[in-house]
Amino acid sequence: MPADTLLATLLRSLQTSSAQQDTPRLLSTASSLLSTLRNPLNVTLLTAHILSAPAIWDRPDGLQTCLRVLGVFHSASISTLPKNQVDAPVAQLQLSNQIEKEAWVRAVVKGADDNSSRWKHLLVIGGVLLGFEFQGRNGLPYNLRLTLEGALVKATNLALAGVKGDVGMEGYCIALVLNHTFELLSDGERDMIDYNRLLPVLMGSAFFSHEGFQSGYFLGILDADVIQAADSKFNWSPKSSTFYQVKQMSSRPLIASMGPLSRLIAHSAEHCKDSTILHTLVDDLQGFARTLTVQWRQNKLSEVDLAEEGMYLHQESLDTTLPELWQVLKTAMFATVVVLRAIVGRVLGDRELAADESAPILAIQILHTLRNLYFISSRLGYGAFSQYTFVSLTAIDILTKFPSQAEDYLQDIRPCELGRLPNHPLDRCLDLYFLNTAEHFALILPPHVNENLLVVAASPYLVAGGNNSLLEIFEAAHSVMLAVLGAPQNASLTSKHLPSYVEALFNAFPQNLSPRQFRFAFKTLIRITAPPSPLSATQLMLPSTLLEVLYNRAMNAPVLPLPPPNAMPSSNSPSMSSEIQLSEQAVLTLALLDSLPYLPVEELEEWLPLASDLITLRTDQSEAQSCRERFWEVISSGEMDVSRAGFCVAWWSTRGGRDMVMHGRSPESTEPLLSGGLSQDGRS
Repeated sequence: MPADTLLATLLRSLQTSSAQQDTPRLLSTASSLLSTLRNPLNVTLLTAHILSAPAIWDRPDGLQTCLRVLGVFHSASISTLPKNQVDAPVAQLQLSNQIEKEAWVRAVVKGADDNSSRWKHLLVIGGVLLGFEFQGRNGLPYNLRLTLEGALVKATNLALAGVKGDVGMEGYCIALVLNHTFELLSDGERDMIDYNRLLPVLMGSAFFSHEGFQSGYFLGILDADVIQAADSKFNWSPKSSTFYQVKQMSSRPLIASMGPLSRLIAHSAEHCKDSTILHTLVDDLQGFARTLTVQWRQNKLSEVDLAEEGMYLHQESLDTTLPELWQVLKTAMFATVVVLRAIVGRVLGDRELAADESAPILAIQILHTLRNLYFISSRLGYGAFSQYTFVSLTAIDILTKFPSQAEDYLQDIRPCELGRLPNHPLDRCLDLYFLNTAEHFALILPPHVNENLLVVAASPYLVAGGNNSLLEIFEAAHSVMLAVLGAPQNASLTSKHLPSYVEALFNAFPQNLSPRQFRFAFKTLIRITAPPSPLSATQLMLPSTLLEVLYNRAMNAPVLPLPPPNAMPSSNSPSMSSEIQLSEQAVLTLALLDSLPYLPVEELEEWLPLASDLITLRTDQSEAQSCRERFWEVISSGEMDVSRAGFCVAWWSTRGGRDMVMHGRSPESTEPLLSGGLSQDGRS
């Protein structure tokens, strides 16, 4: 069929409203025609009809329709390029074009006229720009590219001015096109975008629209399809309607490209000039995260602990449906954190946002948001996402400058069952977040708050036992206690709680405490009880007493290798792989060695020989060698100050320390003799 005849037929079809399933066929024909028409006026005419055709826009399929129209101009633009400028598979699909390239571009853009909405013009300009310039094709002359970039930015600002009230299709289209073309814009053109208007549109499209995360309410609909199967396990079937909805949501254009979209939102937040909009953004993110947590709690799936999923969930759910759901939730979490990263950057660099009236409020809102996302991020591990770590620690650091607001925040997020171990996995997850966060505030809180809030919150996890799946939260509770006991203002509090904590520490290891955490805890106890700590002024013998308890425990400890602890997402310490192979006796020995740098010189004289006794007590040569290496590392690597290190080196070299560590004490050194007396071996 001749091109002119095909054009007339297509134009008639476009003016007739048809079933939505005909749209892909019409758009495919339109893309081919745009590449083959010889008259620029016909190209302009066809472009104008595509942007206003009832067959396309009367019953649009959401952003899929916009994406298809964008694809029309993208494909048509590629077809005008020389074959050596595109990938081979694309080059094979190219059609001949009798119109000069620049004239064709101008004819297409001219079709974005006043008969169609401004936001639809973005589909034309964006599609052409992508077709010629994406992936470094450099298909346009420099001046023409600058013209297209300027036209895209101008059309964006005009379209943003037309967005009123709730974000609709026009806002979704702006987000879609900018998400695909933003990296092609020069810095000068990016600066011309009205970010004050763009930021709310992007946020509404990504987090609160049916094209995005639906405000988090999609989680609430899942519970109806989570049923108990014949084997008494819960199953969320891949054939259920809710799983189909989750699949559909994850494949929508905005969520499928949420990575670059979240970076675009972050860039908009960094360049937004209205601080009120930024406060609204943080409010919206906090509300979104809170909705996710509330909806998750109402779901049967939230009642199953991560370590127990294999026991209570059907294999079909573990293999198919849950991975899809968690991928969507992780995408939401990553996007939220990327945007919060930009807000934190603004707080650090913006005088208005860093003011005392604003900074603590924003920090608290950010921490609330991270808390509500913790049921997602805890599956990845605390340090698995660097931007999450930066946002969390920076917000905590900001809030520590405001002790009163920090105390109010901790009171807001304190465990729902303070002093008791909660039964619901989500409550335990939130307890873990509280403990991980609260330890950073122990230095600025008054003693009565540390005792009545932090110590009480940690206590249930110090005495609990028998559940290795809670190892991470057990260790978090010990970290909180160490932070409280080590705070200088808590000297009297330390005297009160130290005996019970020491007992809890030795009772917890090794069943409910990893070797790494036990060594760290004991070393910290020695540090906060040894001079020059305030506690040492009244309890001078406390370090020696603690070491005596450790020494006696080590002398009678089992020598079999400890079983590896349950793998936890955040247990990514490089030393874990070696520590879990050691015996309990070896770990206790290493804990004593770790404590040596904090002992006064006069006490080192007593404990260096005893430490060497524990090292040579080892029957396993690999463990003994590990202990010797750690001993030498302690006295020679800079962990000790000059006076302690000098004494240890003298003991090692001139007082028989080397022989004690390498071979043990000689029999002569253990037999009491008068000066000049002979041993039994010497008299024989």
